[in-house]
Order: sequence, then C-alpha cells, then structure tokens
Amino acid sequence: MKMTIKKGDTVLVITGKDKGKTGKVDAVYSDKNKVLVDNVNIVTKHQKPKSQQDKGGIVKKTAPIDASNVLVVCPVCNKATRVAHKEIDGKKVRVCKKCGASLDKEFVKQAKKEAKKVVKKEEVASQVKTAEKKTATKSSTTKTTKKSETAKKTK
Repeated sequence: MKMTIKKGDTVLVITGKDKGKTGKVDAVYSDKNKVLVDNVNIVTKHQKPKSQQDKGGIVKKTAPIDASNVLVVCPVCNKATRVAHKEIDGKKVRVCKKCGASLDKEFVKQAKKEAKKVVKKEEVASQVKTAEKKTATKSSTTKTTKKSETAKKTK
C-alpha cells in the first residue's frame, strides 16, 4: 500500500503513549509501513562499547511508529487531516480533506490561495450565524421585558 506521509511533513500522533504530540517526519519506511518522527516514541537502549575508546551506557533514541497512528497536519488550516489526492497541472498531488490546500511543497502556492478563500468563507458564515443568534436572543428578551412592563402597569 502506498503511503500518504512523506519525509518533512508535520504530523500529529493520534494513538499510543505519545498521543497528542506533533513532530516532523525524519524518515519513512514504506516496506514496514512505519515513520520516524522527531521527539516521538523515544526508547532507551543499553549499548555495549564496541572498542576501548567507545563509551557504553544507556542511550535514548527515537524509534519508528506505525504510519496508521499519525495524521498529517495541514500547513494552511493547522488541523490534523486525512489526505486526499487531486490532479493539478497533470500531476497527482496530496491535498487536505478539510480545506483543500496542497500538502506537496511544489503546489502549495497555487492551492494555498484557493484554500484561504474557502477558510474565509467558512469563517464569515460562522460569524453570520452567531450574529443571527445574538439578534434572535435580543429580540426574544425585549419581548419578554415588554410583556412584564405591561403586566406591571395594569396592576
């Protein structure tokens, strides 16, 4: 199976002892379906000196983690996302599922502009919804206060 994670990607660990940590991918082992991520899955190894000049001891190093335990973080929307594929200029490109931005460095500029437009539209839509809710709550509170004022006047 072809891996959707490449060297240099920023990823978020979603399961395991390092759940919630983010880091940059140092190496990808596609035959084993594993990735090596900075400061994630740190193990201690007892190392024996190989010669008299070498020092032995306990060494901490990063170990590979399964690729299914990480999600790629989109550079545009800064959210962990699954990877989709799209054709741009006749080439197959990895794309963010949430905002549509390109995850491949060559096509980031082209897709970044389109993705920012989508993100801005979503933000404007959410602001409009919150404004509508505020006006709806204000109008309902003014109706209740008018009713209570008329009840007080009649007494």
